[in-house]
Amino acid sequence: MKILSATQLNLADAYTIEHEPISSTNLMERASRAIADKIRSRWNSATPIKVFAGPGNNGGDALAVARMLGESNYKVFVYLFNISGSLSPDCQINKQRLMDFQEVKLNMLGVRNVELMEITSQFTPPKLEEEDLVLDGLFGTGLTRPLNGGFASVVKYINASPATVVAIDVPSGLMCEDNTYNVMNHIVKADVTYTFHAPKLAFFFAENEQYVGEWEILDIGIKDPENEETRTPYHFTEKKDVQCMLKTRSKFSHKGSVGHALLIAGKKGMAGAAILSSKACMRSGVGKLTVHTPESNVDVMLSSVPEVVLDVDVDANCFSQSFDANEYDAMAIGPGIGTAPYTVQAFIEQVSMTKCPMVIDADALNILGSHRGWITQLPRRCILTPHKKELFGLISTTRNSYEELERTRELAVRQQICIIIKGAYSAVVTPDGNVFFNSTGNPGMATAGAGDVLTGIILSLLAQDYAPETASRLGVYLHGLAGDIAADEMCYESIISSDLVDCLPKAFKALRIP
Repeated sequence: MKILSATQLNLADAYTIEHEPISSTNLMERASRAIADKIRSRWNSATPIKVFAGPGNNGGDALAVARMLGESNYKVFVYLFNISGSLSPDCQINKQRLMDFQEVKLNMLGVRNVELMEITSQFTPPKLEEEDLVLDGLFGTGLTRPLNGGFASVVKYINASPATVVAIDVPSGLMCEDNTYNVMNHIVKADVTYTFHAPKLAFFFAENEQYVGEWEILDIGIKDPENEETRTPYHFTEKKDVQCMLKTRSKFSHKGSVGHALLIAGKKGMAGAAILSSKACMRSGVGKLTVHTPESNVDVMLSSVPEVVLDVDVDANCFSQSFDANEYDAMAIGPGIGTAPYTVQAFIEQVSMTKCPMVIDADALNILGSHRGWITQLPRRCILTPHKKELFGLISTTRNSYEELERTRELAVRQQICIIIKGAYSAVVTPDGNVFFNSTGNPGMATAGAGDVLTGIILSLLAQDYAPETASRLGVYLHGLAGDIAADEMCYESIISSDLVDCLPKAFKALRIP
């Protein structure tokens, strides 16, 4: 799924109107019907609805939703802000339709269940109660500057209320992409955002969660012209995207034909990282796994993961010397290796001399963060899997997630590497500058060792001859899907990383189901 900018979304709207063909008013009617259906499915007709509609097309959507809810006997109060005395054509049409509906309802039943108040100057805000549902239709994707003045005051009033807030397409005041120079307390804090066609880039940034809330994509039949004007580096990976990536194993497969992986992991006291990565790697289909680890970890490794082959370091306590690893189909380095001086030197020698596909994680990333110039020695198309703190070691701290993402893209393109920014909607950044946000996973995965599991999964896929970009996207999807299965079977608070390994078989199986 492509994530389009506000400008590109307008182009897609225009293309849809011309080529479906459909009038802009009827397209708005379709979008509003989708919103109204969602509201009816979650809130019954006893819920008081307060609609805040702006003068543009987002306001037109809000007015149409108000009419549709009124048709279903909801009690709706509409506040249409027309300060400049100029509504967009489709907003004006829906204002008239709402007034006509009011008149028909009054003539038929002698009552109005939809009240329309048009604000042209002063606004006396209604009292918003906890049982109220506020529909935010002030401004949509066309906003290009921060809200101020009276609209900023309205936003602050909504945010200070105990009412539940539903935003149409985007919360009013939020820019679709970059909010670096926005006034963040002038943005509506929605509990739910129903967005059209595709998610907006800003939805994937942690600092915007308080504004976007829970979001859902509504398909209203927007057609992308798929031309140069709608080319985008940003994408959202869904099940159908990764299902076609998953290979089918030959009946004549054997352990030598499905990959031999090397994992360099664990110092004394950190065998758990090596165990989690090893188990995840084996559960993800690799034929054979060799683990290079200190002698201090041998007993616990043999008892915990008897399927692996151990290659014991000359040092009893840490990874201390590089070695020839080019006989392996893929290598991962970093989980639990520590940052001792011997390990630091061994790391850079190892990654510099190894030519097979590679995953760099955990302490290996901390070493890179402390020796940033070494990044130039990384092999092309290797995969880095940093969480936020590890990422800052590579790109320095940033003002917000948008800047963080752009700097990561620059690094990935400059060094021709893959970088996975771990977290909610884990982002796979590829050497060509594309970004693929992941759709699986949950907060229960915020637990020690979860990253080690991901490293094992990706290592296994690389050893099975998946391309680095494919292994990254498929790996984060399976990792998140295992987490979702674990959450279904227990709860967020109770998930530990070994649960992710245990749920990997179910994740693979679920991905095979159409």
